[in-house]
Amino acid sequence: MGRAFEFRKARKMKRWAAMSKAFTRIGKDIVMAVKEGGPDPDSNSRLRAVIQNAKAVNMPKDNIERAIKRATDKNQGDYKEVLFEGYAPHGIAILVETATDNNTRTVANVRSYFNKCDGSLGTSGSVEFMFDHTCNFRIPAEGIDAEELELELIDFGAEEVFVDEDGILIYAPFGSFGDIQKELENREIEILSSGFERIPQVTKQLTEEEVADVEKLLEKIEEDDDVQNVYHTMQE
Repeated sequence: MGRAFEFRKARKMKRWAAMSKAFTRIGKDIVMAVKEGGPDPDSNSRLRAVIQNAKAVNMPKDNIERAIKRATDKNQGDYKEVLFEGYAPHGIAILVETATDNNTRTVANVRSYFNKCDGSLGTSGSVEFMFDHTCNFRIPAEGIDAEELELELIDFGAEEVFVDEDGILIYAPFGSFGDIQKELENREIEILSSGFERIPQVTKQLTEEEVADVEKLLEKIEEDDDVQNVYHTMQE
């Protein structure tokens, strides 16, 4: 198995841990998708992907429909995706993906977390190069040969395909998302969920005391409502 498999295994229990947080994230994703491509999922591939993810975390259908309706309201503010880069204690690189309607607030909050936990907020490009930006899809495993599918999807950018208890996972570079999504839909293969992740190229092992220092910062960042995802180079 490759790095994508190990990364997924380590993060699986942490991701979408708080259901209310998951719904907040998806609500923002819906707003951004609708603002970008309109409220019709049939013609908006990004919105289709968000709806799939909403279903994957058991978000009620009524909640999804209300979120789409709110997103079409002219009074609904827009969210901007902003990436923050920095270092936690002990040389651990951190990437923070946010979706914010008030960049001034978000910048101030994120900077304060780093400062309070002996970290440092960096400039654009300071640590992003340490992570591979990937896309992923989860599909049902029943009736599908994962090895054969991997060979067929290589032409569309797939780099790693593996099976776990939740189905088949497909990993590819960030830019291959649209091609793979379209091919799976053309084959009428159900997409259970999809998304993007940043996989560290190299991780660093820390002592228990050092891990506690880093996790103190990570917890503060993850509790912020503007934060969508947090990635780091600490070995898990």
